[in-house]
Amino acid sequence: MGRNRAYNEDQVLDAAMQLFWEKGYEATSLSDLTSRMQIQRPSIYSGFGGKRELFEAALRKYTTAHASEIRTRLQSGPSVKEAFRAFFEAVVEDEYAALPRKGCFCINTMVELAPHDEKFEILTREHQMYLSVIFQETIERGIQSGELESGMDIKAVSQSLVVSLIGLTVLLKSRPKRSFVDNTIKTALTLLK
Repeated sequence: MGRNRAYNEDQVLDAAMQLFWEKGYEATSLSDLTSRMQIQRPSIYSGFGGKRELFEAALRKYTTAHASEIRTRLQSGPSVKEAFRAFFEAVVEDEYAALPRKGCFCINTMVELAPHDEKFEILTREHQMYLSVIFQETIERGIQSGELESGMDIKAVSQSLVVSLIGLTVLLKSRPKRSFVDNTIKTALTLLK
């Protein structure tokens, strides 16, 4: 019979996610994790398997919440074009207001780990594809309502908007001039004819 855990798994996973998000995988030590999560090393090993498995669990938690948030934001606009505009502008506002500038945990992982770790290459690519599906569903809604042209290549436009989102998120880490960012968003949204 297994022992009950003396900690709330969701809370400690959230604490680990925040730390990995702030520092990245390589810069986060097990001592950092035990301090932030307020659990001992044996609990990390027994509960998650190790640092890499803990990171994977944290990334999965993030991508699930991130996708859900994006879906909600895109469903809340008065129109599809307005929903995309408001979404991209919110990404910018959130990042300019954030201290420290953490960016997107998934994109940070894509840059740090995906080039040399197949598991994280796959996980980050899956998230990109899932976001593309959310964008496709939103565009399809706009076509059905008559707001968007029916002849557009929905898949290509959705994927291009995902690339724009990723590029924008990385770019925002350097706090470019706001006019540069605004022009980028305006041009990306011209894909929604």
